[in-house]
Parts: sequence; C-alpha cells; structure tokens
Amino acid sequence: MPPFLDREEIAPRQQNPKGYAQWLFTQVMLRVNVPRSMRDSFVLEGSELRVGEDRFDLRLFKRIFLVSIGKASVPMAEHAIQTLGDALPLTGVVVGLGTWAAPPGILSLRGDHPVPGRNSFVAAHELLQLMQTADEDTLVLYLISGGASAMAEAPLDASISSEDLSAFYRRLLHSGLAIGKTNVLRKHFSAIKGGRLALAAGAATRCTVLISDVPPGRLDIVGSGPSLADTSTVEEVRRILAETPLLAPVPEAMARFLEQMPETPKTLPEGRLPSTSLSLLSSDSLIEEAIQLVSTAGYRVIVDNTCDDWDYSDAAKYLVERAREESVASIPLCILSAGEVTVSIKGQAGLGGRNQQWALRVAQLIDGQSNFVAMSVGSDGIDGNSPAAGAVVDGSTWQRALRAGMNPQNALESFNAYPLFEALGDTVDPGPSGNNIRDLRVIFVNKQP
Repeated sequence: MPPFLDREEIAPRQQNPKGYAQWLFTQVMLRVNVPRSMRDSFVLEGSELRVGEDRFDLRLFKRIFLVSIGKASVPMAEHAIQTLGDALPLTGVVVGLGTWAAPPGILSLRGDHPVPGRNSFVAAHELLQLMQTADEDTLVLYLISGGASAMAEAPLDASISSEDLSAFYRRLLHSGLAIGKTNVLRKHFSAIKGGRLALAAGAATRCTVLISDVPPGRLDIVGSGPSLADTSTVEEVRRILAETPLLAPVPEAMARFLEQMPETPKTLPEGRLPSTSLSLLSSDSLIEEAIQLVSTAGYRVIVDNTCDDWDYSDAAKYLVERAREESVASIPLCILSAGEVTVSIKGQAGLGGRNQQWALRVAQLIDGQSNFVAMSVGSDGIDGNSPAAGAVVDGSTWQRALRAGMNPQNALESFNAYPLFEALGDTVDPGPSGNNIRDLRVIFVNKQP
C-alpha cells in the first residue's frame, strides 16, 4: 500500500496553510484509490460479470485472458483475479513498475518508464503472443492505466529499431507536446497501440477498464489506446511532426516508414458479445473529492481547468491572476485545476517535473503575498525525474530560497526545481501511489491575519 494511504494527520487550515494543502492531497487520494473503485464497478454476480453497467454472461466463454498495463496495473489485476476466482480458466500478463508475486497462470513483468527499454519490448512480445491465441471463446479483459504507453512497446515496422523508438520517446518527453498529441504519434509507430493489441485478439470479446491520465472523454488516448479503435489519423501524425521542431530530425528509419505509414484500426471485430469500455477514474475524480473537502473547510471554491495542456508558465500566470480577480478579503478562496501542464526542455535539464516547475513559477508570481498558498502534485506520486510528487509554495518561498543562498530564477530556467524544494522542505513526497489520474493544482487565498 502506498505510504500516503496510511496518513491521517490533519493540519489546521489557519495555523498551517501549507500543511493543510498537503493534507488535502492525502485525503483526495484516499478517496480515489483504485481498489475501492474496482470493488464498486467490477463484480461477479452468479455467472455474470458486471463491469460498470455492462454484463458478460461467462457461460458463453471457455476462458478469460487478463491484460493489465500501467501504473495501476497491479491493484486492478489483483481485484479482477480475486473477483473472478475459478469462474473460468484465467491466463494473463500484468505489466507494471514494480515486482509482484502473481498467482499461477499470470505472468508479471516490469515495464520501463518513462522511456521504453528492453523490459517494455519483452512485455509487448508476451502480450502479442497471448492475444494471438485468443478466439471467439475468449473474453479478454484489458485493464489500462497511465504509464502503459512506455511500459509495453514494439515497433510496427521491422525497419525501426528498438533504439530508434526509445530515442523518439525521449524526445517526446522534452518536446512540450500535450499528452493527446504525444500519444497520436506513439500509436502510429507501434505494433500494440492504437487498437492493434485488440486487433491481434481476433474474434474475442473485449472489455476495457481504464484509469485515465488524459483529458476527460478521450478514452482511446489512455495508454495510447491498445484495446480501442483509434480516432486519430496519419495526416495528424505528419502535421504534429511538422509543427514540433524539438522532434526533428526523426530517426531515418522512422522517417522512411512515415512515407508509407498505414492507418491505425478505425473499427475492430466484435466477438460473441459487444465489446465495452469503462472509465473508472479520471481527473474529474480528483476535482470532485477536493471540492467536498475544501468546501467543508469554509472555502469558496472555483474549478478552472481552462489551462489544461498549457505551457507551465502560462498556466501559472493564468491561475494566479484568476485567484487575484476572484478573491474577497473576508472569504477564503480555493482555485482547483486538474489536468497537466507542459514543459518544453531545451538543453540539459536538472531534477524536477511539470508540477514543481509550475509551483516554482507560482512562487515567483506570489512573492510577498502572505495569504497565498499553492500546490501542484501528480496523482501517481511521481513528478518527472524526481522522487517527489510535486511541491507546495507560499508568498515567502522565493525569498526563503534567496536567503538560503539558492538561486530560484536559475532553478526555474534550468528545470532544476527539485533540489531547491527539497532544501526548503516544500516537496510533497507520498511515494508511488499505484494510481495515475493526472495532476491536481490548488491555489488558496486565505484571510489576511
């Protein structure tokens, strides 16, 4: 169990506003945890498997294949396996970040993240091998969560080396592209993404359960959509590449393949029952739980996701300005914003991630304003290449860094926020959560003392 799920300390809001912000994150994550959500939505009722509002009569099948990939792969798989029991013979592949003592019949693999490596290519091979043995008597359960894109991967064309594909992923991470465009590119160069893993399962019936780390309503982007028909096109791929200079030059083999690149599957074969998909948790879940908590604490709450997928600096300026415009001296205010911001990295980056980058920019903008507190955290418990999930700042953060002999402006420009926040004691360090439903940004404007 992730460390923060055991934390119950409560920091009084007025006495410790930064502590309250961290407490809020802890409580939100308690309420959106994966096992609880699976228990509510994945249930065996007699011979029927209920997934959300959909039902699968298991008497129509001879076997179940389980595919679970992503940061939440283990808790999702654990519940599915426990629920199914011995209802039907069960075989599967689970690909996650850590090791897991899987039961008989289930192959547990560690995937690489955020750049696919040898483990990721082994995982894709095992997944394709399993899917190719599926038939009309098979029900395939796809449990997909954020991080799946990197954890299992295989080039679509034999001319593309695994090294080229990994190098391309690395450039994607530093390109500043939003997750939607990033995954459009990943889908079209992959042998398992964009519905191709489902296509490999032929006439099997498919049930997909998703924990979404993408904007709401875009389910085929989660994990680059291995089990769902794809809505993006080759034309989009070419346009995105042309508009993103940081991705140039594309590896030569990939550039040649692009000239004859096939479309991803736009439709997929159906099995004995219609295939279904269910979004179990998303960034909306973060907001819903946070609203209840901060409203109870006496804050006037405003939800503003306008800056989702914006550049981190633009998003920081927008939300701080919104907080200033909406604040009333006698009523504490809370701005909630979910989603992700982007960071375009040129040259060598330090330690940090998009949440800490946003937080440090906000610290600069609210410098000297004692009633402001802001926090940005990743629901997966990991921010970029740092061990923290994010950071919490207030109107004194920038000056505290200067007084401690640090250069916050340099840390901002060199994408090296983590060492600064660690030295100040302002990182949020819950550890990996086993979940991934994007980021939560919060700005509090408290009453002046």
